[in-house]
Amino acid sequence: MTLQRRDLLALLAASPGLAAADCSDAPGLPYLPPCQPWPQGLEGQRKADLGDGRYLNPVLAGDRPDPSVLKDGDDYYLTHSSFEALPGLLIWHSRDLVNWRPLANALLEPVGSVWAPDLCKHNGRYYLYLPVKAQPNDILVTWADRIEGPWSRPQPLGLHKHIDPTHVVGEDGQRWLFLSGGDRVKLSADGLRVAGAVEHVYDPWRYPEDWDVEAFSPEGPKMLFHGGWWHMVLAVGGTAGPPTGHMVIAARSRSLDGPWEQAPHNPLMRTRSSRERWWSRGHGSLVQGPQGDWWMLYHGYENSFHTLGRQTLLAPARFSADGWFHVDADDGRPLAKPRGGRAVPHGMPLSDDFAGSTLKTHWQFLSGGAGQMARVRVADGQLHLRATGKDPGDSPPLGFIQGDPAFEVELDADFDEGVQIGLMMFYGPRLYAGMGAHAKGYRLLRYGQDLRAAARPAGIERRLQLKLKCVRHVLTLYSRLDASQPWAKFPVQMDVSGYHHNVAGGFASLRPALYAAGQGTARFSNLRYRALG
Repeated sequence: MTLQRRDLLALLAASPGLAAADCSDAPGLPYLPPCQPWPQGLEGQRKADLGDGRYLNPVLAGDRPDPSVLKDGDDYYLTHSSFEALPGLLIWHSRDLVNWRPLANALLEPVGSVWAPDLCKHNGRYYLYLPVKAQPNDILVTWADRIEGPWSRPQPLGLHKHIDPTHVVGEDGQRWLFLSGGDRVKLSADGLRVAGAVEHVYDPWRYPEDWDVEAFSPEGPKMLFHGGWWHMVLAVGGTAGPPTGHMVIAARSRSLDGPWEQAPHNPLMRTRSSRERWWSRGHGSLVQGPQGDWWMLYHGYENSFHTLGRQTLLAPARFSADGWFHVDADDGRPLAKPRGGRAVPHGMPLSDDFAGSTLKTHWQFLSGGAGQMARVRVADGQLHLRATGKDPGDSPPLGFIQGDPAFEVELDADFDEGVQIGLMMFYGPRLYAGMGAHAKGYRLLRYGQDLRAAARPAGIERRLQLKLKCVRHVLTLYSRLDASQPWAKFPVQMDVSGYHHNVAGGFASLRPALYAAGQGTARFSNLRYRALG
């Protein structure tokens, strides 16, 4: 069979990191994947900083959607949607917009599914406005005097019909929340209460009817005052669905009261073809770089990797002579880093020896709500997880976000007689894949089901080692009793490329996770994560 040129392009586009040779002179290619491997960070995880004054998106790999960025002197702070996962609202710190390190989780209690938060600072105090899908839906507010916390207990504002708030202060000192759909509402002076009725002030720009989009869905407004104009940046077109749907549009006004003038070059950013490296690009926030130039942080799905969720990306922006700003497209090539600034240590290790007495910041219960943190105890170099439920669907798993197209995870485990443990890739309570183990044998986890025993090896004990390898959606599982034995490959391999939002909803990502079901306690130790390039 002859591989046609268009097929080769599709192969390259769908295979991040595949091309390592110099392809800068390849003629006529509509899309070029990176022509060099990603630089490796902790545990081989990919990172953005190329070390030569350039960077390669994503700046935050993995499921970091709806980024909200705050410039605070020389420091930048960022958080993003965390949905049902808890602890949530992980806050990141940077000084160059490319290298980011985690600080702390701002949300430690279940409040519902947390969407598109807004991180801001006013009169020396930090605020987070967070929309939640709950009973009822609402927008909550929490505050802290230090960015690391402690953060106050979230309190409701009584805004049941809106999402994606952004905080802004007018020239007269009045505090506002601008909301989805072109609406806004006054806030009290302390920012903790609504101080008026919701007002409609803006009708968003509409795209042509023949474009392939998910839905109109005007959301995620972000506000900036520059050059005598208020600039509003927002997303339309739906955040998933067709690769060409999500986009960034803009409008401006001399006053927060309007009238608002649509940007003549809308949309400012949009995926125009499924051949591009980044799909569904949108939800942008403008921020000034360390030396005063302009940048946009936004999110997008990686071509053919919806499983990784929406990743945080960075693009240069600029203001033209007529006062409008423009965003430069990211075609998958390295870009020049923001000038000035200083790189902080990037990323966070996902391996864990469970030293100390608390969970590290990357661990989250991926479902389950209230009461889950009480199931966890970290002591003696082990994660002690009290079992509950009968399978991963009703025994909320503990996992973490990762951003590598290929990786492996291994760990040691032992468990009480009445416990089933497992290592898996988890999207949600109805969609996961991996393996379970109990005193009598192994279980196959597939399509969100706990199936019958797939193997019953002689001599299985309640102490063993498990390994999971996921290489570009192909999931392979291994087990052994201890390090003196070779790894035994599980007899079933799985394609998990369809375990994502466009299949199951939920806006999440596919994440490594462990669980303990039944009655008793499981103990996990020596977890090792390694990216495979």
